[in-house]
Amino acid sequence: MAPPPRTHELTIGDLAERTGVPPATLRSWESRYGFPRPLRGSGGHRRYAESDVAAVLEVLRHRSAGLAFDAAVRRVSTDPVRSRSIYAELRRWHPTLAVQTLSKTALLALSHAIEDECAARAQEPLLVGCFQRDRFLQAARARWEDLARTARVTLVFAELDAPAAPGRGRPVEVALPQDAPLNREWVVVCDAPDLQACLAAVERPGQEAVPDAHRCFDAVWSVDPRVVRDASRAAVDLADEYRPGWRTADLALLDDEPPAASADLRRASDLFYRSISYLDPGS
Repeated sequence: MAPPPRTHELTIGDLAERTGVPPATLRSWESRYGFPRPLRGSGGHRRYAESDVAAVLEVLRHRSAGLAFDAAVRRVSTDPVRSRSIYAELRRWHPTLAVQTLSKTALLALSHAIEDECAARAQEPLLVGCFQRDRFLQAARARWEDLARTARVTLVFAELDAPAAPGRGRPVEVALPQDAPLNREWVVVCDAPDLQACLAAVERPGQEAVPDAHRCFDAVWSVDPRVVRDASRAAVDLADEYRPGWRTADLALLDDEPPAASADLRRASDLFYRSISYLDPGS
């Protein structure tokens, strides 16, 4: 009996040559997004099929048409690469992030601190805000419209009946489906070359009868450039899904891999985490 045909014969170098994507980038995609997914030989070497060549080329085609990387991967894959939760994705990609239970008062303080720093010195940032309900977005609208005037892109997510038409220097409103996980999330992201910070929190269950001001959230936050960039990518991917065609600005910064946080920055973050745990009554 003839042996079955070999279907995974390409090395990572072969795949790079056939697609024009450098091997280092292919390895980064695999590590971060699970794409492309090679087989491993007995020596641990990656082996790819012809179908992987077609998949990478198709992803590149979708990227050139303006789709975020993850959205492009979903177009060519039967398995979704990410969930629809920014909080969950940060927990998955960065399992060492400390989780704190914070009150709404503490989340407002952290959010305003990020927003104020962004307004003071970030150059053309990508801004993201998740507000859960339309009334919460309306309460913060004046503040976020001010932020949007100097931002590269500003995305705001909420359960909206009629999102406003996009306009230059205005937030892009993204309406959330009723069953979207983001309806339970509080997110603030500032991603700029000179300032990176993000906060992502999910409302704890069973608080339907709790007054709004007393609600508590499980939260993670970071000023690590890689964590912030992952939050940005997750948000842009969801905007592509929930409001196709929204893009009006160049988002090439999302293709860059920023450096990891320095040891000094990690130590400062650890100290701030500990301080918040003492200061916030909800933690």
